[in-house]
Amino acid sequence: MTEGRERIDWLRLARAESVGAATFAFLIRRYGSASDALAALPELARRGGRDRPPKIPTADDAGREIAAGEAAGARLILGSAAEFPRLLSVLESPPPLIWVTGDAALLNRRTVAIVGARAASSAGRRFARTLAADLGAAGFAVISGLARGIDAAAHEGALETGTAAVLAGGVDDIYPPENADLAAAIRAKGCLVSERPPGYSARAADFPRRNRIISGLSLGVVVVEAELRSGSLITARLAGEQGRDVFAVPGSPLDPRARGANDLLRQGAVLVEEAEDVRRVLDSNLGFAEPPPVYGDDEISEGLGAGTLERLASLLSSTPTSLNDLARDARVSAASAAAALVELALAGRAEFLPGGMAVRR
Repeated sequence: MTEGRERIDWLRLARAESVGAATFAFLIRRYGSASDALAALPELARRGGRDRPPKIPTADDAGREIAAGEAAGARLILGSAAEFPRLLSVLESPPPLIWVTGDAALLNRRTVAIVGARAASSAGRRFARTLAADLGAAGFAVISGLARGIDAAAHEGALETGTAAVLAGGVDDIYPPENADLAAAIRAKGCLVSERPPGYSARAADFPRRNRIISGLSLGVVVVEAELRSGSLITARLAGEQGRDVFAVPGSPLDPRARGANDLLRQGAVLVEEAEDVRRVLDSNLGFAEPPPVYGDDEISEGLGAGTLERLASLLSSTPTSLNDLARDARVSAASAAAALVELALAGRAEFLPGGMAVRR
């Protein structure tokens, strides 16, 4: 099979209905190629209880996405490519692909995320800007989400030394609109990143996915200002789940924007007063092991009988449950439970979550 055909099929599989990052990774491990996994999808969905095949983009659909990306000046990087960001590749379920405009090599430098409140204080913005500039001078690239407030200030501070903005929509969907000039500057000197197709407009559900990529691209995440219920704390939580360092800047207990960061400190986050606090921790970090073979060989399972499949489905609930717990309670191997969950996910009856968890849909 030609490399071009596998590239098209990789994109088609990534965009297929009910195929998330965890399902995608399992399918590639199980079938060895995107083309073979695509051929298996209808039967897997049928075994999971779906009465119609899942929607799968055609080769022409994939070709149009690639053409749109190229027209936007973006480059498609598959999860199997050597230039795919190493820190993303070691996630349990990495995004199958990313679109990048600008200098993609920046993503394989030493990276730190700086995130925080959109309605940030003037002092908070100034601190984020200075912190980003100082970390940039120390050799780190700064990752953030192009949001108002702390994100924008962090990008501004690191503009000359290297910064990447992760977008919830496509690489050509700049949100908020007032950051369009900043996005253009980042594209010229750093890069914009998205796992969504070019032309895609972000929705509310896309921002937690964006946050997972921000933390996944970074050795550590610094929270400057954040309320107790905020996207920044989601990013920090994801960083902890991914084995990344979490840092927080303390603030006044009288300011609601400090409560989230102060709570992180109570939970064990590293206190940050200057860039040296971040650098010291990351310089002492032994680093990550070589990426696991996410798209390599894996134990093959042909799934379960209908009765056992339904028993496993009955164990799912709206509460996230680990694959190992489901396998134990269903009295099957973890590989068989994973195969069954893929079939249930393709049938729209289950959903994989980051961290090896699953819920009923």
